[in-house]
Amino acid sequence: MPYRRIRDLREDADLSQREIAQILHMHKTTYVRYESGEREIPLNIAILLAKHYQVSLDYLAGLTNRRDRK
Repeated sequence: MPYRRIRDLREDADLSQREIAQILHMHKTTYVRYESGEREIPLNIAILLAKHYQVSLDYLAGLTNRRDRK
């Protein structure tokens, strides 16, 4: 489920996969695999994504539907 969340967050931010991969300092192919669910998202990348989108790790992981970091 985290892969759906990162796709939705990216699309809500009007970013391409290439743009978010550049923000994360990785190859687009690597990011695409996270978003498609082919690869697990490492904790350090999940933290960067949560900070970038200003959401909690719980939201990113699909443990809650609350986006805020409270």
